[in-house]
Amino acid sequence: MFEGIFWDNDGVLMETEHLYYQANAEALAQAGVTLTLDDFRRISLRQGESVLGLAAGAGLGDEEATALRRVRDGIYYRLLGEEARVMSGVRETLARLHGRLPMAIVTSCRRENFLQMHRQSGLLDYFDFILTREDYGASKPDPEPYRTACSRVGLDPGRCLAIEDSERGVTSAARAGLVVAAIPGDMNRGGDFGAARWLLDGVRELPALLKLDEAQGS
Repeated sequence: MFEGIFWDNDGVLMETEHLYYQANAEALAQAGVTLTLDDFRRISLRQGESVLGLAAGAGLGDEEATALRRVRDGIYYRLLGEEARVMSGVRETLARLHGRLPMAIVTSCRRENFLQMHRQSGLLDYFDFILTREDYGASKPDPEPYRTACSRVGLDPGRCLAIEDSERGVTSAARAGLVVAAIPGDMNRGGDFGAARWLLDGVRELPALLKLDEAQGS
């Protein structure tokens, strides 16, 4: 049995990655740049870099690039308030796991956006703590976010499970020494998940994976 479970947020707990794509696409369109879904998956979800860098080819200067980022951020914040949804099966799974072992969210999301999407999610009480982008230096795929999480609760990374949906997230957790269960979803299919111990179709598979039913029967 694991001693702690660390959850990614976007694409695992909350259905938001398509909203981030939409916000970036709308902002880049204002600069005359078309953002394809393939480019978004490659640059943002796999590499963990900003797709707004594509605007450099359109001749944007520093001030214009900063303004474009503000436009993107404004669109994304609005979409999160209007359209962010809890992923299917998440509430039931968290309810089954709650109280059994420490759980935390380890996300690359900015705290402002994180709180916006969770205003009505009802999920945060299931977790002991939350790490957002402001809580560590290097972001995923760097291992620092997960090392920070393990250090905070004093747990050996090898005794902890990370739940991720992206290639860069899996890389981050695996490099930190955690065991990883990957749930790719539509936005991340085709990525390299070789560092994950398990590749799941959905979060509802977790209780069986963790043998919760066997524990209840013993």
